[in-house]
Amino acid sequence: MIDIRRLRVLRALADHGTVAAAAQALHLTPSAVSQQLAALEREVGQPVVERRGRGLILTGAGDVLLEHAHALFAQLE
Repeated sequence: MIDIRRLRVLRALADHGTVAAAAQALHLTPSAVSQQLAALEREVGQPVVERRGRGLILTGAGDVLLEHAHALFAQLE
């Protein structure tokens, strides 16, 4: 079962582009965002982000998960 809070973190990372900006938008620390992303990867069983230089980008699996997350959030709202 995937924790919806972790999907919110993934969405914030995609929307804001950096862990620091995602953390600020979610009122979390960057460490908490990183921990949530690591937990999400454990839940889905594969990487959802990959390090590029100093930042992170979504992997193919992360993109697919984000599409499903958008649909889920639309239904919840």
